Amino acid sequence: MVKVGKKKTSDTMAILKHKYYRAKPERASALEQEPLNAGIARKIYALRTRSGLTQAQLANKIGTTASVISRLEGSDYDGHSLNILRRIASVMGMTLEVRFRANVSAARGKQSPNRKLNGLNNSRRVDV
Repeated sequence: MVKVGKKKTSDTMAILKHKYYRAKPERASALEQEPLNAGIARKIYALRTRSGLTQAQLANKIGTTASVISRLEGSDYDGHSLNILRRIASVMGMTLEVRFRANVSAARGKQSPNRKLNGLNNSRRVDV
């Protein structure tokens, strides 16, 4: 067991979080982005494979290279641009939708500074 904070724990995730992310906001921010990046990568892969396209074929259709598609499908890639995501959606006969949701602190009952931005609340969607 390792002491994390004021009590001991054997929870591996708690130990790792304490060791690598406590008092390191840049690391914590990167960790929070990972599920989003991985989710985008999985969606691109699923769309491409369901359509029966290879990476090279999709790349040709959107005017890029297979290596770009490979990077986009990588879970650790964080350079997804709206432009390329729109192009992928377009060749798949879809539109791209972007949503804003309340952040974790707002979900826990704390007022987010951006919650009332332009009169929007967290129950509305903003489609791009």
